[in-house]
Amino acid sequence: MPPERRAPDDPVEWLNRARSSLARARAGAGLPGVYLEDLCFDAQQAAEKAIKALLLHRAIAFPFVHDLAELVTVLQRSGEEVPRA
Repeated sequence: MPPERRAPDDPVEWLNRARSSLARARAGAGLPGVYLEDLCFDAQQAAEKAIKALLLHRAIAFPFVHDLAELVTVLQRSGEEVPRA
C-alpha cells in the first residue's frame, strides 16, 4: 500500500518517492526480463529524490535537473557537509 500523498513541495513526499524508486530497483533485480539499465535508472531516481528532499527540508533552492553531481554541489555550496563515499 503506497503512503498517503503529500504536497509536491513537502520533503516527506520526496522521501516517499525516493523509497518507492529504490523499492522498484530492488524488486526488479530478481525479475526475469528486466534490463539492468532500467534498474540503474530507478536507483538514480531514488538518490535524486532523496537529495531533493534534503534540499527542500533545508529550504535550499535547487535547479530542476537530474544531475546528481550538480545537486550534491548545491548542497555543498549551501554549507551542508557531504561525506565522501
